[in-house]
Amino acid sequence: MKRTNIFLAGTALALALVGAPAMAQTGGKPVETSAPNAKDQKPTFTGQTRAAQPAEMPKIATEVVAEGLPHIWSMEFLPDGRMLVTAKEGAMHIIKDGEPGPAIEGVPKVLSAGQGGLLDVALAPDHETSGMIFFSFSEEREDGNGTSVASAKLVANDDGGGKLENVKVIFQQMPSYDGNKHFGSRLTFGPNNELYVTVGERSDPEPRVQAQDLKSGLGKVFRIDMDGKALPDNPFVDQPEARPEIWSYGHRNLQSAALDGNGRLWTVEHGPKGGDELNRPEAGKNYGWPEVTYGVEYSGGKVGDGITEKAQTEQPVYYWDPVIGPSGMAFYDGDAIPEWKGAFLVGGLVTQGVVVLHMDGDKVSHEEHVPLKARIRDVKVGPDGAVYAVTETRSGSSTIVKLTKA
Repeated sequence: MKRTNIFLAGTALALALVGAPAMAQTGGKPVETSAPNAKDQKPTFTGQTRAAQPAEMPKIATEVVAEGLPHIWSMEFLPDGRMLVTAKEGAMHIIKDGEPGPAIEGVPKVLSAGQGGLLDVALAPDHETSGMIFFSFSEEREDGNGTSVASAKLVANDDGGGKLENVKVIFQQMPSYDGNKHFGSRLTFGPNNELYVTVGERSDPEPRVQAQDLKSGLGKVFRIDMDGKALPDNPFVDQPEARPEIWSYGHRNLQSAALDGNGRLWTVEHGPKGGDELNRPEAGKNYGWPEVTYGVEYSGGKVGDGITEKAQTEQPVYYWDPVIGPSGMAFYDGDAIPEWKGAFLVGGLVTQGVVVLHMDGDKVSHEEHVPLKARIRDVKVGPDGAVYAVTETRSGSSTIVKLTKA
């Protein structure tokens, strides 16, 4: 049964800003009022964190459109309006009228331990005619595991089931590592059919330093074609020993990615404790991890030398301390919630709601939170202009919630 609630985004805020950096933009209080984890760190520029809330925020109605689902990691809208979802344990389903169909046949075996599993799914730009989809997953290998990307033709049935045909692994993050954390991953097609693949650096101290190593595929954004090959104008194609698929490097664990209205890639990555960050990855640029970062280790203490600036590394456009726990991201270009036009919508695992980033050019002008009282794993804009959020519980079940203006 569908359930509807109405609330005002950004309510239930503390009135005092205690121990927080004094950089909130004018026009309203920031959403975050807790003391930062990295108390001695300061932003590099005004508005880099704790932006003000908008002066006016829309009332949002929420409606449960599907519940009792397995642990969903991502979703995409098919051309006929049904939802294609990936379940962490390794299944795909098509959801129609709030009900999941039978598991789609032909999904390859995935490693679902820890943070691994069947991860993101994206429709090919020509999906309506080709039926092609692309998906990322944690792949078990002889020498460990890693994030891989596969392509397949989706042949759907009227009953909600279907199968994958011509499944082909087109790309593998290398080297493999025997761990169960920080696989990433999001898939985003660019305006010229290029495929951006975000991955993690595998978390542990030993592999994470490879985020700075161009010979390694850990902690990177890749840019490939639909066959998994590096694009000829990628920044490192002519550099000896560098992986030609690399677009940008120095990333931690990227689980959010979307294009803006100009077709440019934006990402949000899980940082350390107090270091989640929004970036606009550009060709060949270094985003610092683990040498340069905001925040501190989750185990306590500084990350590396504890520096937040270094020559030849990029500053995040925006960062969160404390963290939001980002997963899933969409650029809002619909009409159903006009106040959000041109904003990024980011799922919050820690903040348990949707984070709305209002932009002024390439800067965050305001930040708004829509509390949903549940961990948000993915966010999409539907063909109706409504916003759809995938929730998850730690016990392994999911719900899909529709957000509209009340």
